[in-house]
Amino acid sequence: MVVIRSVNELKYNRNTVLTVGTFDGLHLGHQKIINYLVENARSLDCRSLVITFEPHPKKILNDPETLNILSTTDEKKEYCEKYGIDYFLVLEFNKEFSLINFRDFYVNYIIKPIGLKLVIEGYNHHWGKNREGNPKTLEDLGKEFDFKVICIPPVTYEGEIVSSSLIRKELIDGNVEKVEKLLNRPYSLAGKVVKGDTRGKVLGYPTANIEPDSDEKLIPKNGSYFVKVLIHGQVLFGMANVGIRPTFDKNGKRSIEVNILDFSKDIYGSHIRIEFLKRLRDELKFESAQKLVEQIERDKQLSEKLKFEYLKKSEYIHK
Repeated sequence: MVVIRSVNELKYNRNTVLTVGTFDGLHLGHQKIINYLVENARSLDCRSLVITFEPHPKKILNDPETLNILSTTDEKKEYCEKYGIDYFLVLEFNKEFSLINFRDFYVNYIIKPIGLKLVIEGYNHHWGKNREGNPKTLEDLGKEFDFKVICIPPVTYEGEIVSSSLIRKELIDGNVEKVEKLLNRPYSLAGKVVKGDTRGKVLGYPTANIEPDSDEKLIPKNGSYFVKVLIHGQVLFGMANVGIRPTFDKNGKRSIEVNILDFSKDIYGSHIRIEFLKRLRDELKFESAQKLVEQIERDKQLSEKLKFEYLKKSEYIHK
């Protein structure tokens, strides 16, 4: 997959199949669009192109709903490459860009410089100044410039339409298992392992303190979680705590720390990714450090059991 930052980096080619969107989270609905894009591009012998924006448009348009994102641009690139996309174009979204109307965007950013044979979009996609771009106006433009448009119907899960907004809500509520269903993969968070106050080590449960790669990334609800840990090419498991550590800190800063099961290496400065597999419990304030240690031991025993079940299930699936 070729990653580009300007329409001028692409040679004009009428045989282009594309989709445009923020694709925050690249959830089941987005995946349906991307898969359809790749299938049609191959069957028509065309190149496939995904156009997305950085930062998330709602950051510029002051929509409080998206103060936190589900996917960084790097994560979107990673996922799109796995799906077999040929070109991934990231356009800078700023105030000036937000004033471009739908027609000017398609004509001057896509049709004239890039070329276009087919557009694939979601059923409710709107874009351009005042959100004037929609499936109907896009189809009208297609008739004028001789390209086709396919609108993909919504994907539902347990009666709800899968959307980035729904996933944010579920993460804020700590429902990481449901989020895994909506994403078709566990929700993950990546960052650098930094020095902490070593309190976990003193208690007998050393933790890796994670400084996220992006401070805009949505962090699930405070609490303890069973997680998969990816570091130095290894796949490990652990229990992560998200929160303010109320037993010790009255006004503690929110942090993410993970105790990696059966692991004792020094990993300060390393890059780490954790995948949230199951919520264990709420974050609690304990009357003493001893009570906290007793609870952590119970969490560890449960995490060891979950690890065994997870590995057994994975072994069965890959047989």
